[in-house]
Amino acid sequence: MKTRIAPFGEISEAQRQQAADLLVEGFAHSPSGWGDTKTARAEVDQFSTEPDRDAFAAVDGSSVVGWIGRIRHSAHSWELHPLVVEPSRQRSGIGTLLIAALETAAKDAGVCTVWLGADDDFGGTNLFGTDLYPNVLEHLSQLSPATGHPFTFYRDRGFSVVGILPDVDGAGRHDILMAKRIQ
Repeated sequence: MKTRIAPFGEISEAQRQQAADLLVEGFAHSPSGWGDTKTARAEVDQFSTEPDRDAFAAVDGSSVVGWIGRIRHSAHSWELHPLVVEPSRQRSGIGTLLIAALETAAKDAGVCTVWLGADDDFGGTNLFGTDLYPNVLEHLSQLSPATGHPFTFYRDRGFSVVGILPDVDGAGRHDILMAKRIQ
């Protein structure tokens, strides 16, 4: 089947539940992920009810196989949050399709920057477990992947590392900030 991208407003209630289930499954490796279906469903519902949020689903047949959300922070910036693809379908181009849909919507809305935080709360980079203070930027300049951290996926799609928030997920568990100019 061919995967299509659909705005959240066009997907069914059952597909919204599939989107919530994907959050639990897709972030199972992350202690700060969505640990249960109820919490994940509340997150999904925010993208249908809050005016500063919107999302797109990747639909294959009648199944949601991935989705991407955005949070408007200003007239010129959106936060990409979250992006999840069914684990068995990762590395098949679905995440790239979802980012392209979000970027098109951002461009149409006059957004200048899309940014995201890529948490390392599971050991995905060489900075995990490291005390970054007092030379935070020096440490950041040495950033490299250790075990499949998503910052490399975003970097390969034109996002730049623009900063880091040390210890936001606990000591040694940092949030890598990335951004991309939308032209």
